[in-house]
Amino acid sequence: MIYRLILAIRNTWYRNPKHVRKAEVPTICVGNITVGGTGKTPHTEMILRTLIESDEWGARYLAVLSRGYKRNSRGFQQVVREGSASFYGDEPLQLKKKFPGVTVAVDKDRIEGCDLLCHPEKLLDKEYRGCRNPHLPQAELVVLDDAFQYRKLQADLNIVLVDWNRPVTKDSLLPFGRLRDLPSRLYDADIVIVSKCPYDLEDEEKEGYAKLLGYKDYQPAFCSATAPGGRTQALLFTTIRYEQPVPVYETSDPRYIYSKKLILFTGIAGDTPLRRYLSDNYKIVQHIAFPDHHRYTDADFRAIRAAVRQHPTAAVATTEKDAQRVLDYNGMPQALRERMFQVPISVEFSSVREREIFKKALCSLAGN
Repeated sequence: MIYRLILAIRNTWYRNPKHVRKAEVPTICVGNITVGGTGKTPHTEMILRTLIESDEWGARYLAVLSRGYKRNSRGFQQVVREGSASFYGDEPLQLKKKFPGVTVAVDKDRIEGCDLLCHPEKLLDKEYRGCRNPHLPQAELVVLDDAFQYRKLQADLNIVLVDWNRPVTKDSLLPFGRLRDLPSRLYDADIVIVSKCPYDLEDEEKEGYAKLLGYKDYQPAFCSATAPGGRTQALLFTTIRYEQPVPVYETSDPRYIYSKKLILFTGIAGDTPLRRYLSDNYKIVQHIAFPDHHRYTDADFRAIRAAVRQHPTAAVATTEKDAQRVLDYNGMPQALRERMFQVPISVEFSSVREREIFKKALCSLAGN
């Protein structure tokens, strides 16, 4: 009850335009109102691919700004591919490795972070001497990762994700549920994406889910619905696609991919879809689950090594995000290196029309 009251007061405060600021360049916020598990990172990747492939943004300087959850560095840092997940955070490092031409930075202060991305010359001042890699191009658009609750900075386009398997209208606020924000905040978004949907969704199923979220008048042709306050929002649906496992280490033996047995370890919020996917091709002989963003230790890999001794022909698999943290560990035995793989993940819209509407919304920011 107290948490709800605090959120309500905070929401009222930031609805006053005097209490918020905008960045100098167009910004896209990717967020949710639950604690993890909605797929922000693969959706951020989809946003970057859409922008890079567009005529409007393909030749311009793009940037991603993240908080860098659980990193051990401070202040503004530009992420480099050769860096560590412990210094930058696993998700920013993963984004940088996949999009080397995009500036990826971390800063808890999103207003400061956007300012430095727009004016990188400031990084040469003594105030920012703690920044290890101060040389970067001036950003022309910034994607704000997990910033929907950072109310001081008003994004030009707010994209909020909802897990198909856990509608926010049927959830509860922390600590009794997984909501970290008021469920009504969903209606403040410009685009709502329902993630982790079943394949081959019918329009009737989408309409039913729209009603479950409190919307009415869902229009499949326009991919839109009317929120309780009368505002029309884009309502889109995506599904997860897992790809062929790839080695975590260069010394991995690719023959293990064809093993019939698998030891899976994960440190993410909500690994059920991954387990279902892998179960189609492997017998998961052991699954070791760690907390989200878990920092791996000697004891963890001893447990995984013990599982390998029990199942000597089994491959070992983890997620892309976990792989970034695994690579920080220097004492990995060869017996694990040679059989360890990561499973790439991507998302795609349930229809061509949704993809077109999404692309149009992103590219329209070129006129801002």
